[in-house]
Amino acid sequence: MDIKECFEKGLLKRDIKDIRRSAKSIEAAKRKIEIAKKTFDVDILEESIINAYASMFHASRAILFRDGVKEKSHYAVYVYLREMYKEKIEARFLNEFNSLRMERHELIYGLEKSKLDKTETQNIILIAEEFVKMVEKLIGLK
Repeated sequence: MDIKECFEKGLLKRDIKDIRRSAKSIEAAKRKIEIAKKTFDVDILEESIINAYASMFHASRAILFRDGVKEKSHYAVYVYLREMYKEKIEARFLNEFNSLRMERHELIYGLEKSKLDKTETQNIILIAEEFVKMVEKLIGLK
C-alpha cells in the first residue's frame, strides 16, 4: 500500500496543521519512554517493548499533526513516514518503527508467549529514545 491508497481508504486524512498537538504528542512519546525504562528495570520486557513502540508512534504522530494529517492506522503512519520523510529520517528508524509495530501487535493480540531478550529490549528502548529526540529536532521543538 502507498500513501495515495492510505488517503483514498481513509487511513490518512487531511486536517489543519496543529503544532500544539504536535508538542503534546512529543510529551506523550517521552512519557512512554520513561514507562519503557521503568518496566525494563523490573524485567517486564513485554511492556517495555510495547511502550517503546508507543513512544515512536507518538513521535511519528507529532510529525503528522505538524503536517496537518490525521491517522486511522498504525501502518498508514509508517507508510506516510516512509514516503514523505525518507530523505529526513534514517532508514534504521523507519525499519525499527515498522518492525516494532508488528511485534507490538503480536505481543498484544498473539496467543503464543514471546521469548524476549533483555539486551535486545534495552536496544529497542535506546533506539526509540533516539527517534523521539530526532523527531523533536525535525519538527523544530528542540
